[in-house]
Amino acid sequence: MDAYLFVHFKEKKTPDGEQIYFGLSTDGLNWEQVNDGNPVLWSELGDKGVRDHTIVRTREGKFFIIATDLSLANGFNTKYKSSWASISREGSKCLSLWESVDLVNWSEQRMIELGDEDFGCLWAPDVIYDHKNDDYVLHWSSAHASNNFGHKAIYYSRTKDFVNFSKPEMLCRKDGSGIIDSAIYEENGTFYRFLKSEKDPEGIILQKGNTLTGEHTRIEAFDEEMAKLGHHAYEAPTAFKVKDGRWCLLLDFFGVEGEGQGYVPFLADDIDSGRFIRSDESFSFPYGFKHGTVLPITMEEYERIKNWNFAQDRLTKQEAGIG
Repeated sequence: MDAYLFVHFKEKKTPDGEQIYFGLSTDGLNWEQVNDGNPVLWSELGDKGVRDHTIVRTREGKFFIIATDLSLANGFNTKYKSSWASISREGSKCLSLWESVDLVNWSEQRMIELGDEDFGCLWAPDVIYDHKNDDYVLHWSSAHASNNFGHKAIYYSRTKDFVNFSKPEMLCRKDGSGIIDSAIYEENGTFYRFLKSEKDPEGIILQKGNTLTGEHTRIEAFDEEMAKLGHHAYEAPTAFKVKDGRWCLLLDFFGVEGEGQGYVPFLADDIDSGRFIRSDESFSFPYGFKHGTVLPITMEEYERIKNWNFAQDRLTKQEAGIG
């Protein structure tokens, strides 16, 4: 893989912000906008807005984008009564999904109904391939009836085809605090799990374990680096390797209004050390990318995305009555 695709949204107070945007990079450090900084896909179902995007490449060569079904622009002050607590309890029990074989021609939006009356809103999905079971683990955060819709925990479901999903199970819960925004990676047979902890500590934590769904322990060196930031308003971890073999961790900073929000970068020689050092000077972004995922891609895929006219594609589909 010679390039990178960043699937993300924008923190705007208008409905066009909570859609699907693409960013591209040839080195994982310097990023460019796609489609002139406009959405490449629009949500037409559910809340008609999507946040917290993830993208996965399957072993069969398909791509799936999955996102939280939520629009603050469309519903925060009306449907959700200006309350995050209302969203947490009454928000969507579905995730939004699109699929593609080439990263430019995308299917119509599909809703995956994984929650039931025992679940609150399904937030921030992410996906990891499980070699042991030859399937994909889709994980997300939710409040749940099991603790009276208190602190959020991480839940997961298994799928082989992104059509049929197993009954959700709890992946992990933290004593005394909610956890959200899970991102899981496998390196040399060990699983590494980034989480946003809502208390004790407040901020991002990193855990490691020998199995995907088993017990994990905290990496204290990561806690030490996060403590140096002096601010806890980071969320939405996503990580990947840059070309020299270092690990890049991107954290979404939400500690200010408007300009200044978005992803900030951290680099580590290896993920196991937990020593992720903030490295703003090595990176550039065209604007503030919000909660998303980075996917390594080929140069052929990079050129295809860069040169595709997503605006014309949307117009053609609208004229045909299919989007």
